[in-house]
Amino acid sequence: MTEACIRTAVEAIHSSPYQTVLYLAGGASQILGLLLSVPGASNTVLEAVVPYSRMSLIQLLAKIPLHFCSQQTADDMALLAYNRALKLSSPGSPVIGVGFTGSLASGRPKHGEHRFYMSTRTADRLWISKVTLTKGLRTREEEDRVSSHLLLKAIANACKVPSNDIPELSESDVSDECVKQFNEDQELEQLINGQICFKIYPFRSEIPAERKIILPGSFNPLHDGHIKLMEVATRICGDGYPCFELSAVNADKPPLSVSQIKDRVNQFEKVGQTVIISNQPYFYKKAELFPGSAFVIGADTAVRLINHSILR
Repeated sequence: MTEACIRTAVEAIHSSPYQTVLYLAGGASQILGLLLSVPGASNTVLEAVVPYSRMSLIQLLAKIPLHFCSQQTADDMALLAYNRALKLSSPGSPVIGVGFTGSLASGRPKHGEHRFYMSTRTADRLWISKVTLTKGLRTREEEDRVSSHLLLKAIANACKVPSNDIPELSESDVSDECVKQFNEDQELEQLINGQICFKIYPFRSEIPAERKIILPGSFNPLHDGHIKLMEVATRICGDGYPCFELSAVNADKPPLSVSQIKDRVNQFEKVGQTVIISNQPYFYKKAELFPGSAFVIGADTAVRLINHSILR
């Protein structure tokens, strides 16, 4: 892959609306230089973490993986990166979680394969790939470059921008990949089950501000009082992006069904108001999920919060 092709691919990625978090272990280190050396990286890269030691990766995953270099580990890293990107991104921006784990050439001979696993997660798609490199064909630096170029292509594909064919793989290298697609119902099921932390429906027409002004509620139904409360709060708070927030999981009731969630979301679409569907019924968890946001509450909710704090 020539430098000109690389730059063209990176410029296309930075020009796309997608924002990305990358978790990388065991290789593809050059991807960071490729992305950050081209102007516009702040449009794309929200965060990059390299959990290189075993303990670092264990802490990231919050578990000991069965295999540190495996497709499951790459998928877990991509899902964590996706949820992290949701929290860091501008409201309504599409996000990508990238997971990479590799076992490449090192200073000592390896008995197993030289291989790496890649995974990219978006709202409606999980792309996974395993690449097995021919042992002894390349140096560690060359294997890292190959893995970085292939990961760049994967990110470009996730951003839905063109990427040229990459000629680094030899005939003896082996590459396998597959794609899993999600529809809206499946995404909401993942939210209810706790796999993803929230889903935003950006029905407002204006460009979102980085700070959110959030009005939580059950909205069964949404009424004028909710809209007017948000309008007043927005005037008081000043700069911010108004969002209503509905938790699919309740503290003392069964979770909402997918059809119930979609019915309530339809109310917001009709009036052009952005709504976030989360799975956090408690305010302290909402505050952790949306740091830096201003929360708007009605009188009844304020009384419940005060009474709860007194009881504790």
